[in-house]
Amino acid sequence: MMKFTQSIRKLFANEDLNFLLTNRIPRHTATVWMGWFSKIEIPWVRDLSIYVWRIFTDVDLSEAKKQSFKSLHDCFVRELREGVRSIDPHESVVTSPSDGIVGECGSITNGQVFQAKGFPYKISELLGASVDPQSLEGGVYVTLRLTSAMYHRFHAPYQGKIDRVVYHSGDTWNVNPIALRRIEKLFCMNERAMISMRIGSAQHQIYLVPVAAILVASIRLHGLNILLNSRYRGDHNIECDLTCTKGQELGWFEHGSTIIVFAPRGFELAPGIKSGEHIKMGCSLLTLPD
Repeated sequence: MMKFTQSIRKLFANEDLNFLLTNRIPRHTATVWMGWFSKIEIPWVRDLSIYVWRIFTDVDLSEAKKQSFKSLHDCFVRELREGVRSIDPHESVVTSPSDGIVGECGSITNGQVFQAKGFPYKISELLGASVDPQSLEGGVYVTLRLTSAMYHRFHAPYQGKIDRVVYHSGDTWNVNPIALRRIEKLFCMNERAMISMRIGSAQHQIYLVPVAAILVASIRLHGLNILLNSRYRGDHNIECDLTCTKGQELGWFEHGSTIIVFAPRGFELAPGIKSGEHIKMGCSLLTLPD
């Protein structure tokens, strides 16, 4: 069984095949179908689905709050046992909102950042007209990629208040590194939500951008009794007044994807934050201005 699993994973490591199978299919149809299928609560469907999923990933359920799940979806959006993540308590630290692998990160220059080496995009194209790109000039950004095996809930990186959520409908391209090296401005084309948050006594404005992907085009946010996905037909600019504490759960992806964090001038990347690093929710991600 181990050799079979390794052979399957090696096959999907081929970039051309991976890109073909995860992008050159009817992405929207596949995503809607997976949303329906993953919620089926028939035991044999659930068990077979989780079994197949674990062939392709190194999913670790030992940290899960429960070990019995109603469906594949229930397993994907699992909660963690209390105490398995530590939240950095230092007031100078903005923590990672999720588990993830650090993708591109660094400075925001000329209103531009990178999704992959040689593939820049304008933050105005990602965040939309409600954000002045000059307010982030000289600031920093971090891209966090969640694989399908990871814990999929995301949390407040600092104590503060969410004052606005802007939903952008869009495509469902895969957001793995293979696609990011081939499709320009991919994040700007995909379905996403922009979460505007004021943090700290200085009321610094930061932004969290959960980006959906193929099979993952649904985002759930606590405090908003709506599911943001391609079938959502409500207001796309949602004013909020949601107070949160550092580490408080904000919501989850229906399956897994990417979160991009933007902060203004004066913030810096925390020590050790660089492309390729694995990070856990609650660990130091950014440092606040002095």
